[in-house]
Amino acid sequence: MRTDENVLPLLAEAPLAVRGYLTEASNHTLLVRVGEKRDRLHAIYKPRRGERPLWDFPHGTLCRREVAAYAVSEFLGWRIVPPTVLREGPLGLGSVQLFVPHDPSRHYFVLVEDPQHHPPLARMAFFDLLVNNADRKGSHVLHGGDGHIWGVDHGLTFHVRTKLRTVIWELGGTPLPAALRADLARLRRAVAQPADALVQQLEELLSPTEIEVLGLRAAALTEVAALPDVDERHRPYPWPPL
Repeated sequence: MRTDENVLPLLAEAPLAVRGYLTEASNHTLLVRVGEKRDRLHAIYKPRRGERPLWDFPHGTLCRREVAAYAVSEFLGWRIVPPTVLREGPLGLGSVQLFVPHDPSRHYFVLVEDPQHHPPLARMAFFDLLVNNADRKGSHVLHGGDGHIWGVDHGLTFHVRTKLRTVIWELGGTPLPAALRADLARLRRAVAQPADALVQQLEELLSPTEIEVLGLRAAALTEVAALPDVDERHRPYPWPPL
């Protein structure tokens, strides 16, 4: 995959040409070509006007939450969310995220069977706790062509109330590495500084209360020893799980 420094300007400024629709998505989701054919760059475009109203998330905010998830992932250095921007497109304002070539059959329920994938999957689980991800389906975990594991579909995140719904439960008890704990502490300090570049970016995407609660979650996670090991009867799963 190209570096973010090369991809982000294209995602933000190059013309978008609709190539097709993701018919199984619950919200309006389009595959677009970014720039000219020679660029061979595709992205997932989610226009705000195509978001299905939800009772618990403010209408028209899901595309902004997609971008906020990328901003937090990049700040932490965890490289979970593919490059994502907020911009005008063929159907108006929306999120545009770099498309990750992948094999759809290599989703979470397959990847978790291989112990070599446990560290990045555990990191993703900690990330979901941080951003309060209410929709971590198995198909939202992608095994990229370069072997990297990516997480996509972060529209249902950053709610101020606990909304966690995820399929990543098999790794309960995995310790929080010291390096990730340090990253979370760095995020907590940044969120407490109104002039911080991350805060200024998030202010365009989230409410002040959502940013404040993000800092509180980061602080709480620095005190967590390991991923929660929740009894199967009480695990909150998204629907459908895949």
